[in-house]
Amino acid sequence: MEHFFKLKESGTTVSTEIMAGLTTFFAMSYIIFVNPSMLSQTGMPFGAVFLATIISSMVGTLVMGLFANVPYALAPGMGLNAFFTFTVVFALGFTWQEALAMVFLCGLVNVVITVTKLRKSIIKSIPAGLQNAIGGGIGIFVAYIGLKNAGILQFTADPGTYVLEESGTVIASSAATPAIVTLNTAPVLLFLIGLALMVVLLILNVKGAILIGIVATTLLGIPMGVVDVSGISFTEGIASSFAELGTTFGVAVTQGLPSLFGNMGRLPLVLMTIFAFSLSDTFDTIGTFIGTGRRSGIFSAEDEATMENSSGFKSKMDKALFADSIGTSVGAIFGTSNTTTYVESAAGIGAGGRTGLTSVVTALCFAAAILLAPVAGAIPSAATAPALVLVGCMMLSSFREIRWDDLAEAIPAFFAGIFMALCYSISYGIAAGFVFYCIVKVCKKQAGEIHPILWVATGLFVLNFVILAIL
Repeated sequence: MEHFFKLKESGTTVSTEIMAGLTTFFAMSYIIFVNPSMLSQTGMPFGAVFLATIISSMVGTLVMGLFANVPYALAPGMGLNAFFTFTVVFALGFTWQEALAMVFLCGLVNVVITVTKLRKSIIKSIPAGLQNAIGGGIGIFVAYIGLKNAGILQFTADPGTYVLEESGTVIASSAATPAIVTLNTAPVLLFLIGLALMVVLLILNVKGAILIGIVATTLLGIPMGVVDVSGISFTEGIASSFAELGTTFGVAVTQGLPSLFGNMGRLPLVLMTIFAFSLSDTFDTIGTFIGTGRRSGIFSAEDEATMENSSGFKSKMDKALFADSIGTSVGAIFGTSNTTTYVESAAGIGAGGRTGLTSVVTALCFAAAILLAPVAGAIPSAATAPALVLVGCMMLSSFREIRWDDLAEAIPAFFAGIFMALCYSISYGIAAGFVFYCIVKVCKKQAGEIHPILWVATGLFVLNFVILAIL
């Protein structure tokens, strides 16, 4: 173990790595309940997504630990699962099987990007301000979804309602506006209690705060009549979840791909969506690696330079990025959205984790979590919604890196971040940010600073809007 993970060379011990692995798991374990709650809205079986979440997290994290020998854990990404559900399936009209196929292709694209110098070009094409705005915007979107799932919002007619008619036909009217519901129903009250509990646990730095909050809120929901535990059976529950896994395992390839490319008229939209998947996945991962790895010494500036100027696996970060890319395709095969490196890995790194042994321990914890399959379906949205709200809150931290006093950076960042929630679409937010970035640069006579890849991506977004307008 010492020879394989190079513990002494990294200044760590077996006991330290074990504690770091446990810390990472408890920091990110909320995903095993939140992810199936999100994706099951597309029609995917809850039990299947629950197991797919665990298996993809376990496999991806093991590859990260054994191949890259770094203390990072993977799981289906928050924001990416929202994009999968609300944009790709609900807004764009793809089936969940087709969406899984796009995630699978995204993983393959990321593998190619990782082993070639193309990765460097893509990373450098998106300005830092927009990268941070996309991350923060996804946070707003995720938090908004949490509030909606909790049922704490109601939509009422705008007092300034107007109706525009043409030849007696209504062609436009003002949309309803959100308002808070009356706080007198059990699910809403349970959500508020769970939210308050998770906030207290997070502020007190309790390890596994979100997971503890989800479990405690669920238990409290039993006497409140929100949670029904009468049908829970551990033997039948695990068997049922594995049976459901058969309905998602492999369909990305067997059903999704043939259907996805059966209509070539959708090809531009398909390519744009895969690009959006890959964009979010890539920058989430790079940001996590650089933000935590440099401070801890896991990745050095020299390692990053090697990664940027070479192809193949000549650096530790190259291997870590490869592991992350493999995790996405593996997750799609089992039946979940993009698997990505979790920023919660910073919790384990903060506890002293420095090698892949930390990741191996985290992966084993995910394997043990399979035993929770029987109770997963009983978790109410009132228990998972607070987790979405608070995870969204934590994702807003990337906004602080934006220079808001510089309009040239603030305007594209604003539209990228705000449009995600207001338009209920991550891709529309990214599109708005790209378009306004190009406008700003052209107005400042700095069009030469816009990377060709960004021009192409912006053109694809505009083309998509034109196609949607015509159709």
